[in-house]
Amino acid sequence: MIELQNICFEYGSEEQNIAGRGALHNINLHIPEGQIVLLCGESGCGKTTITRLLNGLIPHFYEGNLTGTICIDGKEINDQPLYETALLSGTVFQNPRSQFFNVDTTSELAFGLENRGMEETQILKKVDKTVQELKLEKLMNRSIFDLSGGEKQKIACGCVSVCSPNIIILDEPSANLDLKSMEQLHVMIEKWKVEHKTVVIAEHRLAYIWNLIERMVFLKEGKIEFDFSKEEMQKLTPRDLHQMGLRSNQDVKMVHYNRNENIDRIVFKNFVFGYEKNHNILNLKTMEIDKNSITAIVGNNGIGKSTFLRCICGLEKKCKGIMEIDGKVYKRKERLNEIFLVMQDVNHQLFTESVLDEVLISMKEENEEKALDILKSLDLLPYRERHPVSLSGGEKQRVAVATAIASERSVLLFDEPTSGLDYRHMLQVARLFEKLRNHGKTILVVTHDLEFIEALHANTICLEELQA
Repeated sequence: MIELQNICFEYGSEEQNIAGRGALHNINLHIPEGQIVLLCGESGCGKTTITRLLNGLIPHFYEGNLTGTICIDGKEINDQPLYETALLSGTVFQNPRSQFFNVDTTSELAFGLENRGMEETQILKKVDKTVQELKLEKLMNRSIFDLSGGEKQKIACGCVSVCSPNIIILDEPSANLDLKSMEQLHVMIEKWKVEHKTVVIAEHRLAYIWNLIERMVFLKEGKIEFDFSKEEMQKLTPRDLHQMGLRSNQDVKMVHYNRNENIDRIVFKNFVFGYEKNHNILNLKTMEIDKNSITAIVGNNGIGKSTFLRCICGLEKKCKGIMEIDGKVYKRKERLNEIFLVMQDVNHQLFTESVLDEVLISMKEENEEKALDILKSLDLLPYRERHPVSLSGGEKQRVAVATAIASERSVLLFDEPTSGLDYRHMLQVARLFEKLRNHGKTILVVTHDLEFIEALHANTICLEELQA
């Protein structure tokens, strides 16, 4: 049983939120044992903050002003050592990379059990069982650094499942998962439900878990605005959810829009690359996309979508592929000047001390007025003086999109740009992409977000179908 009583919290130091973003105000929440609860609301409403209260990261890791009581199974955990709280719950973080301690996947799965002093034979038995249940066989004995974002997410889920805590906390667990992996996550949550686990899920993508959720807590500006029962949830339509700023509760089908046969093409040839010798993750002889258009690249986790983007923009020196536009061939060094990439993990490309500076350094010639206009278009103007590291995952994502717009490159690449974005901000990014397309930009986006593809009316290409 989880009990939050009269909880108020404001982040301190670097995490101090403007206008209370991420803060909590007079939260009273009772979650009985075995309930599956959804925490939802727009970015910055306080979902992640509540998960940090439940796993003890607040107040032990994230500093701030906390009042009220946090109880688990009748025991107050506010002042309890973090290592004791860790025995009560398991968490999959929004960025799974931040919770890994080993360099290989098998050791990572065993790590939590080793810390509990479990015998080796028992550890191996539990790891094998979890691998089979989550279908992780292909990910075992792999380097953590060679995994895709979605594969890391699956390993993080495995690390929680293998320890079998009574409380499981998931923060945007589907952010980088393909449809098949989301189905596997659904099966895993269903299994936890049968085992009478308490599961708290902070999530934007709702359709894949809608039939499992027993309760929906909707947060707005740090307060609980609605607390829907299962019966009340079933009455909510996609339109109701959209008006609340939430994603649809119904599956969106993949739509393949017809390409314009009269439009110029950009051609990619001989993009072959592998991180290991004699093992190519990418083997693409040729691919064409429409110039001055939006194309979505789809496919399963781990087939090389992110690697393809890195090769296109010239980051992978060993890839000898070429790009051809209007009859002109662009080799790797030339592509570096023509293409801008927004990575899946945007923490790798945020360098400055403020959001405004981040946009300014991306410009060919600094123009503060133009930079402020870009930030305004993405609801980032209030954060212009904030350090990018202090922002939420969705806010960082929008800052990275802002830098791409500011670069004014002719070809823009985006790797999962809507991961961590709520419905309103997802639509906002879609409208900006359309505006860029109308200004002659070519946009190539890797995404599993079918709602985003639908909003863009993007051409779709399945990378697996083109691999040699």
